[in-house]
Amino acid sequence: MRAVYYTQPGGPEVLKLGELPTPDPAPGEVRVRVAFSGVNPTDWKRRNTTPPAGDFQIPNQDGSGTVDAVGTGVDPVLIGERVWIWEAAYQRPFGTAAEYTVVPARQTVLMGAEPPFELGAALGIPFLTAHRCLTVAEHLPDRVSAGSLSGRTVLVQGGAGAVGNAAIQLAHWAEATVITTVSSPRKAQLAAAAGADHVIDYRQEDVVAEVRKIVPKGVDTIVEVNAPVNAAVDAQVLGMHGAVAMYADDGGEEVTVPIRSQMTLNSRWQFVLVYTEPARAKEMAVEDVNAAMLDGAIRVGEAAGLPLHVFPLEQTAEAHRAVEEGVIGKVLIDVTA
Repeated sequence: MRAVYYTQPGGPEVLKLGELPTPDPAPGEVRVRVAFSGVNPTDWKRRNTTPPAGDFQIPNQDGSGTVDAVGTGVDPVLIGERVWIWEAAYQRPFGTAAEYTVVPARQTVLMGAEPPFELGAALGIPFLTAHRCLTVAEHLPDRVSAGSLSGRTVLVQGGAGAVGNAAIQLAHWAEATVITTVSSPRKAQLAAAAGADHVIDYRQEDVVAEVRKIVPKGVDTIVEVNAPVNAAVDAQVLGMHGAVAMYADDGGEEVTVPIRSQMTLNSRWQFVLVYTEPARAKEMAVEDVNAAMLDGAIRVGEAAGLPLHVFPLEQTAEAHRAVEEGVIGKVLIDVTA
């Protein structure tokens, strides 16, 4: 099979396109003929720093495609089904930047006939992360569904990013009031397209003042991309029993939180990493994200606030570089091109 792989960590230049043996599914696994591979920041960060899980490492956690073989213990009725894939390469050598990948059967999710493969490849890491961020506040439901956040207010810091976009779409489906921050008019348009009710340009407006105008009692939960920079703002706009869910360290490695005001709120400052989150929380996230997709509530593309940037398999290095350089939108690899 054609595959992109690396044998030692480093920059995009370590990625090689070549032929590798097509893997057979082990017991409990399925083999997927990959249509699209999704690229996330976690993929280039791992490539930069972490040795391969085997003799080689095929990158990328997310993807979509068609089941073409199953291992012992897996119902062969799955063969021919369209699926999306999550965590393909976590502690395993077979990511999705290849014509075929093998994963435990539970890490494939039935898509049905209608959703496009591009959407399936964009779900994984961003949407599972967003789901966790929307459910860690102890006074909010631990499931996201149509109407489940009615009457609640969510603040998404950085609404034009992939996780920010996912959080807006899921929260909008759940009927929350969604506030988001952005850094430019272009990003404001994308956040609004995703379904945000209120968009604040933090370079032009006072975020605390604007949020308090919208929700004087404070927000119920904050989806936070840059806690080291935004913590002071978050502390001032969080409502009683609210939560700040921190899923990235873009602003640095440490965060400072005002103790007394947060004690008064009984607030929660929660760190989020999909790979190590509780198993049941992840199971619920997979189920809820898939339900949102099947309900037609989540989309990709310019009209959904998430422009697509599609590269052929032989340009996987360029795709990784685009994500590393902060391209706006979702980067996909068309494995079939």
